[in-house]
Amino acid sequence: MSESDRSLLSVSLADVLSGIQRLVRRRLRSGLAAPPLRGAQVELLRLATDNPGIGVSAAARELCLAANSVSTLVNQLTAAGLLLRETDPADRRSARLSATPEAETRLRAWRDRRAALLQEHVVRLGEGDRAALAAALPALRRLAESLHEEVEGP
Repeated sequence: MSESDRSLLSVSLADVLSGIQRLVRRRLRSGLAAPPLRGAQVELLRLATDNPGIGVSAAARELCLAANSVSTLVNQLTAAGLLLRETDPADRRSARLSATPEAETRLRAWRDRRAALLQEHVVRLGEGDRAALAAALPALRRLAESLHEEVEGP
């Protein structure tokens, strides 16, 4: 593949992925009972759900955000009743974060609705397109890992 082809692939991939994400968000937000959360808020809640007790500094590193930005998100989500901030017993200066049951319910509902929406549209594709999407998943996961490692370090 030539450099020009690689460049075109990169631009096209970025455009398609961001377009899909934007359309999914728009479709799902229309049926929300609660006020929508911003992307960074959702990312922090997912991280706290997957890693109960994570510290603010570790969350900032994982999300590639400044610690003060994560602290702001923590304050917003704590005030909304979606995040618990507890003092770390080993270091009273540090906080440990975990998602509340309400947050876990909201995240699960969003994930279920997102999966149902995508399934509805994936089944409309032809068998060849579905196979191509399935075949592309490992490469997309490696791309995501590479982007994460670049920020985090190996």
